[in-house]
Amino acid sequence: MDTNSRLSRRHFAGAALTAVGIAATGGIARAAAPAQTANGPLGPFYPIIRPGDDDFDMTQIRGNSARALGRVIEVTGRVLDRKGNPVRGAMLELWQCNAAGRYDHPGDIAAAPLDPNFQGFAKLVTGPSGEWRVRTIKPAGYDSPIGWRTPHIHFDIAGRQSRLITQMYFTEDYATNSKDALYNMLGEDAVTAMAAQQEADRYRWDIVLADS
Repeated sequence: MDTNSRLSRRHFAGAALTAVGIAATGGIARAAAPAQTANGPLGPFYPIIRPGDDDFDMTQIRGNSARALGRVIEVTGRVLDRKGNPVRGAMLELWQCNAAGRYDHPGDIAAAPLDPNFQGFAKLVTGPSGEWRVRTIKPAGYDSPIGWRTPHIHFDIAGRQSRLITQMYFTEDYATNSKDALYNMLGEDAVTAMAAQQEADRYRWDIVLADS
């Protein structure tokens, strides 16, 4: 069961570590706990058939010389617990549509073409400081039975005691994010689902679990 739903995510407005002031009693200022990453739906296109290649580079399938179509981006981050401690050995599964807005899934009947060079799925394990990295294609937005879906990447994260299913959105897509019903349902939690753009093609997104 997802233990995240039993805990409040609204302790602080931001997803990054912040500092609290010195208490009225004269206590020493301490770093506040990071806000827990918002939950999200699994979605209808969780991979049924896993690709033979599921490494961190989704832009190229092992054995193929060609790369996937679209804008290549890199997303890095850490998995943390709600006290801000890194979670080593957490398992991450990522999946997304391609640059044309199509999932490699039998249930996706969109007219957009598949990309034979796009991996579409990755399986990662966090390092000693909770770090992870993925190279992929910036996903497209697309129409769906529930309305417009803004660009996003699906995540399923399993720590030692906690599991989180969520979707990562992009800060640069503020105009189309506001048209997405699932994004709007996050309310104040939307900030914890946003990847910050550091450079033109590099993003940062830390994931905070309820427990390690």
